[in-house]
Amino acid sequence: MNTESILESLIFVSGEPVSFKKLEKTIGEDKEKLKLAAGALAKKYEDEKRGLRILIKDGRVQMVTSKENSKYLDLFLQSDLQDNLSQAALETLAIVAYRSPISRAGVEEIRGVNCSFTLRQLLIRGLVERISNPHDARAYLYRVSFDFLKRLGVKNIQELPDFGELNKKELDAED
Repeated sequence: MNTESILESLIFVSGEPVSFKKLEKTIGEDKEKLKLAAGALAKKYEDEKRGLRILIKDGRVQMVTSKENSKYLDLFLQSDLQDNLSQAALETLAIVAYRSPISRAGVEEIRGVNCSFTLRQLLIRGLVERISNPHDARAYLYRVSFDFLKRLGVKNIQELPDFGELNKKELDAED
């Protein structure tokens, strides 16, 4: 059995992030072996500078396009990301990207306005995802989704411009 080949086929046809748990059930291979195979496959795509990449995040894997081709993809697909998002949505998305995981209250503290509707719209578009808040069971935390990373053509949020500086949890003005 060629695990890498099978994994590549399954990731391709899924079109969305697939959990290693589901792949383990489907292929019948150990989850750790699948993670190693996905990592090896990701390295091959990267080393060969292919038009596709393998993205691994939070126990899931997905096939995405390479960031080097993003400008052509945007032209080809008439990217909805910039054309149809309001200024409020773009600001909220940037805050979630650079400060995640972040609560709705945290986003509102930075923006100074209610962000419930905007966060809901970003959730519907699949650009952010909601996760449980380990410190408050009544609230959620928000972080960017696979789709956000895929549309921007980055493997992780650390590849965003000035991420190290803008990700600081404390604002410089508060020092």
